[in-house]
Amino acid sequence: MVEENAVKRSEKAGGKVYLALLHYPVYNRNREVVITALTNLDVHDIARAAKTYGVEKFYVITPAKSQQRLLKRILDHWISGVGGEYNPERKAALELVDVASSLEDLIVDLTVEERRKPLVIFTSAKMGKNAISFARLKEKYKKGADLLLVFGTGWGLAEEIFEQGDFLLEPIRGIGEYNHLAVRSAVAIILDRLFGR
Repeated sequence: MVEENAVKRSEKAGGKVYLALLHYPVYNRNREVVITALTNLDVHDIARAAKTYGVEKFYVITPAKSQQRLLKRILDHWISGVGGEYNPERKAALELVDVASSLEDLIVDLTVEERRKPLVIFTSAKMGKNAISFARLKEKYKKGADLLLVFGTGWGLAEEIFEQGDFLLEPIRGIGEYNHLAVRSAVAIILDRLFGR
């Protein structure tokens, strides 16, 4: 039992990790800044990946009240409704999900709650300024830094949002030119690279 507890502690060594799925401001295919629609599949799959890799909280960021209400209905069904009774493992994952109206609000809330600002790490399929490798980010985490990993929807995060971050994580690269992963796939790959055994 003592050895098992030691393993659990060593697996969680480092700071706290938060995920954010940003629905605004992001681009559409015409490079216009838009609010994207929340998808049930993203919420479920990202929550399950978050639970698997020990994430503290997974935030869906949208200023759209209708989308916030939709998220609440989904969560109510799976946490306090019949869905939670039917599938307790899904309930455990979805209990990590919360909503925020903006990234700026979320950063302020986490900073107040934890009494220190997390490192805000943006993700993208492209390289950009303030790039950080998986290895360097993992080092910062192991030294105790709290991380807020921000993922975009639509056709990527709007450039204006990058002013609120600290680093841009190096992109995931496959074997060819095609590079348009579903966000839930990107989340799973990134979490595994940073925190997988």
